[in-house]
Amino acid sequence: MHTPDSEKRHDDRPLATERTIPHSPPEDVLGVLTGTFLAALGLYLLQEAEAVTGGTAGLALLLTYATPLSFGWLFVLVNLPFFLLALWKKGWRFTLKTLVSVAIVSVFSEVNEFLLPVPDINPIYGVVAGNLLLGVALLIVFRHGSSLGGFNVLALIAQEQFHLRAGYVQMSLDLVVILLALTVMAPSGVVLSAAGAVVLNIVLAFNHRPGRYRA
Repeated sequence: MHTPDSEKRHDDRPLATERTIPHSPPEDVLGVLTGTFLAALGLYLLQEAEAVTGGTAGLALLLTYATPLSFGWLFVLVNLPFFLLALWKKGWRFTLKTLVSVAIVSVFSEVNEFLLPVPDINPIYGVVAGNLLLGVALLIVFRHGSSLGGFNVLALIAQEQFHLRAGYVQMSLDLVVILLALTVMAPSGVVLSAAGAVVLNIVLAFNHRPGRYRA
């Protein structure tokens, strides 16, 4: 005999016929374009606030302060070694999507400088807004089978093979990069950048978890 409680528990369980519906190619294209646009905008705000973030994006930002090269070119260059790791561990499909995503971010970064001049920005606002945009951007590109290269690849591999949260892995690596910023930035700017990296990775840790989403 079924009681109301047992019926409720039965209804709360996922149906056996439910299955994951993969994204279609047009959805993947639009998702990657959206994610890379938001990532480039977030990085642009960080650059204008004279802050850094973690990962290869943070390394590229640091190098813009020490070299005459633009962020777009540096972002591609520092990601080159990680493409080999992605090819080895994640396969051609993921690596190709990541390569395209990194290239698009680089292009959008160059475009932002021309179309969105920011004469003055509050550093705290720039760091918080920039990292929130980056967090959302990473969630989008992850959901469409891509990444922004670099530490994203390491974080995803750690989550899939060692069951470590991608957000926490990324946070640890990002803090190392931000500490390197002490070589070219004032301590106050490094502290603010570190706080921003925590914001970014909390977004990832709370939202990018295996089994949480079906599509």
